[in-house]
Amino acid sequence: MKYKDPNCSVGERVEDLLARMTLEEKVAQCVQIYIPPEGREEILARIRKTGLGSRILSAVPLGGSVTQRTAGIADLNEVQRIAVEESRLGIPILSGMDVIHGQHTVFPIPLAMAAAFDPAALEQASAIAAAETASMGIHWTFAPMMDIARDPRWGRIIEGYGEDPYLGAQMAAAAVRGFQGELDEKGYARPGRVLACAKHYVGYGAAEGGRDYNTGEITDHTLRNIYLPPFKAAVQAGVGTVMSAFHDLNGEPASGSRYLLTDILKDEFGFEGFIVSDWASVGELVNHRVVAGERDAAALAFDAGFDMEMISECYTHHLAELVQAGEISAQRLDDAVRRVLAVKFRLGLFDHPYADTDRQLEQLPLDEYRAASRRAAARGMVLLKNNGLLPLKPDARRVAVIGPYAHERRTMLGSWVNDILADEPGTLADALRAALPEAQILTAPSGLYDEMLMAAAEADVVVLALGESHARNGEYNCVASIELPAGQQALFDALAGLGKPLAVVVYTGRPVALTRIAPQADALLLAWHPGSLGAEATVDVLLGAVNPGGKLPVSFPRGEGQIPVHYNHNSTGRFNPRYHDMPVTPLFPFGFGLSYTRFAIDGLEVQPQAVQPGGRVRVSVTVTNIGERDGEEVVQCYLQDCVSRLTRPVRELKGFERVALQAGESRRVSFELGAEELSYYGPGGRWVLEPGEFKVWVGSDSNASLEGSFRVA
Repeated sequence: MKYKDPNCSVGERVEDLLARMTLEEKVAQCVQIYIPPEGREEILARIRKTGLGSRILSAVPLGGSVTQRTAGIADLNEVQRIAVEESRLGIPILSGMDVIHGQHTVFPIPLAMAAAFDPAALEQASAIAAAETASMGIHWTFAPMMDIARDPRWGRIIEGYGEDPYLGAQMAAAAVRGFQGELDEKGYARPGRVLACAKHYVGYGAAEGGRDYNTGEITDHTLRNIYLPPFKAAVQAGVGTVMSAFHDLNGEPASGSRYLLTDILKDEFGFEGFIVSDWASVGELVNHRVVAGERDAAALAFDAGFDMEMISECYTHHLAELVQAGEISAQRLDDAVRRVLAVKFRLGLFDHPYADTDRQLEQLPLDEYRAASRRAAARGMVLLKNNGLLPLKPDARRVAVIGPYAHERRTMLGSWVNDILADEPGTLADALRAALPEAQILTAPSGLYDEMLMAAAEADVVVLALGESHARNGEYNCVASIELPAGQQALFDALAGLGKPLAVVVYTGRPVALTRIAPQADALLLAWHPGSLGAEATVDVLLGAVNPGGKLPVSFPRGEGQIPVHYNHNSTGRFNPRYHDMPVTPLFPFGFGLSYTRFAIDGLEVQPQAVQPGGRVRVSVTVTNIGERDGEEVVQCYLQDCVSRLTRPVRELKGFERVALQAGESRRVSFELGAEELSYYGPGGRWVLEPGEFKVWVGSDSNASLEGSFRVA
């Protein structure tokens, strides 16, 4: 039996096993279910009879967003033992879980990781999450999420990498590499890694009104140029699975779209892993009213390209019947099963099916992981304004730390939390007290409005913690208004009236309207939901132990009336479409972020000035730290195709580099632009590189003004 021989290739083992399987056993590999306590024995009997493709470790569709108890190693091993030792073919079960930005050690939310403009840091964070996840006997995470999001009302903007396809693609590939690692010389995964899942395929971030699960309309031109690049990058990075989106796109549910799942993802992109539905989305095809019942839903989804169904059991009830009736070909079923089995073989589940009880979480270097989380949190924080108040002076004697998040713990973690207690993170007040042992830290633990004003009145400087709770963003937590929650603006207005030096820290998972706060605050720090060590990382930035270098991965609107507002909008026929009652520009543009030092970017060179379509252009600048502190700048390169057959963005990010410079130090930074950067999906439904003039800008945000040009012959 070759499938039991680890010396055979993955392909040989798959084909040998596939040839031995019955129709019912094949269907079982296309199913993922939850094992509830009340139905446990029935499901175990089912596993003994036909096996099972996968088990999801969540009892609810908002898994990871709510406090819940998941299976431990003993339970995982027991269920696996039944599959391996008591079923006919001994096919192991793939256990999956939502590990979005950390398992035990929680890193900043993905949007905050994108703000660091540092793919290597995200790769490290994902590798740490993988190590902790694997140590608990879990094989598969439903991450990274790479939906391009231009609407901050959408709660799940917290899970992705922002509004830009280039940044999103770089971060998506980094996360995949971090979770999965490199395969060994025989094509098998290395220990301590887990299977990644690129989601939600595709265009979910464009749901109308910023409402989860809602419909979307995206032209093929925009789909290809804006929303698909992160998924293509994930496939190129070797992602093992892809999850489809809930919504319908252009009138066709993503979970039933052969064009999206098979024509583009499998055939065009060459995706070799398997596609899994999102929670019950196959059954929800009935809700979309594109099918009349479960049988038709199974037929539509499977023909479209779904290889595994999550939770709803349309496949369990109808797939074998559909194959026997000839409505689904045996070849299509074999293709799906082949994909699932190949993943299981590559993960090493056939050779090492059980979780290693000698390598549990406690044996991992958790202190190192926590230190990495703290560094990542500080690096992703964005300084939006500073009139010199920050960093706080170390000789400050009376510091008021107040606001709704001054004593908050759970919100630090963000909306997706698994193996960490809500009371484990520190608070901002406690972290600042520990960092300034000689200072008097004035707080109002009760959160009463008057007590906070009293504390501020007695202080030399005020740190005000505003923002959003973890429960106000994430899945199914969308908002119609991006204003701060009730009472926060009134509190700020009252504090501003005291005339005290005022630093505002904003904890949030989405852009919020800071239009009335930014003009009056002396300093404004965007801290996001920063993770396990978020409070300590915030203090690192406030006191200057870390010089902030984060940049916005998404534009910050002045108010929801501007939405959508994004830097890479298309050129229009008439310049400056405007509002009567609000500027058209965002409050803070994409790529924006300040520092405690100052940088100069100059000496732009573009070589050569003319290239053939297959050639490459080098764009280089000198970046100099002209301030008095060491710091990091994110140098950003933007491109414009000056004349094109179809309307194109006014500018597009095509390169970035985060550069650490000592005070007074200079460095030359270069970006190479080739066919991939210069092409777009255009006329005739194909990728084109049109001859003509191109402009480039290099600077510190999307309003970069240092300009050059070149020509493609």
